[in-house]
Amino acid sequence: MEIHVITLFPEMFESPFRTGMIGRAIEQGLIVLKTHPLREFGLGNYRQVDDAPYGGGSGMVMRPEPIADAIDTVNAQCPGLWRVLMTPQGEVFDQAIAREFVGHAPGLMIIAGRYEGIDERVRALVDQEISIGDYVLSGGELPAMVVIEAVGRLIPGVLGNPESLDEESFAAGLLEYPQYTRPDEFRGMRVPDILLGGDHGKIREWRAAESRRRTARRRPDLLERRRP
Repeated sequence: MEIHVITLFPEMFESPFRTGMIGRAIEQGLIVLKTHPLREFGLGNYRQVDDAPYGGGSGMVMRPEPIADAIDTVNAQCPGLWRVLMTPQGEVFDQAIAREFVGHAPGLMIIAGRYEGIDERVRALVDQEISIGDYVLSGGELPAMVVIEAVGRLIPGVLGNPESLDEESFAAGLLEYPQYTRPDEFRGMRVPDILLGGDHGKIREWRAAESRRRTARRRPDLLERRRP
C-alpha cells in the first residue's frame, strides 16, 4: 500500500516510522511511505504557501495553489490515491474508517494543513476530510501519523499475529476485555479464577461480558451506535 503525505514538515515523519511495526512494514515493502514538501510548490522566490485571510482575522491561511499543484503532482506519480484532508472540521476518525482506508487501492494521499486553516476551495480537491478529535493542534502532521499507524497495522502481513486484530478495542465496536499475565497475584490483586481454569468456552463468555461491561461504563456512546 502506498501512503503519500503532503506537508510543510516532512522531517516530522522520519523518526516515528523508522522503528516499530510500521518501520518493519516499510522495510519489507508492505508499505511505501512518501512525503512531499509543500514548500517546493510555494509561490515566488520565497516559496509562499500562506496569506492573510480575506475579511480580516488573526493568523494566516494556506493558499490553494501550492496544495493544488502538490495534489496534481502526486496524482501524476501515483494515480487513483484516495485524497484525505486532515482538518478539525472533518469526520472523526475511528477503526471503521481505518478499515475502509485499507481497501482504497493503490493507497492514500494525506494533506496535512498548518497555520489558521486552509483555503476553503481546497476541500473540492479531496475525497474525504478527517479529524482525530475535538481539540486543537498546530497542524495536521500528528493526525496524519495517527491515521498511518492505525491503517498500516491493518494491512495484511504487517501484524505478526493477525488474529489479535479481532480481539482489540473497537474491532467489534466495543472496548477490549481486561488482560492479565503473570504473576497470579500482584500487590493483593488476583487474576480472575476463570482465566486460570483452562475452560476456553467459559473464558470466551467472560471476555465478551467484560468487554460489554467495560464499554457500558467507560464508553456508553459505543453501545448506542450498535443498537439498531
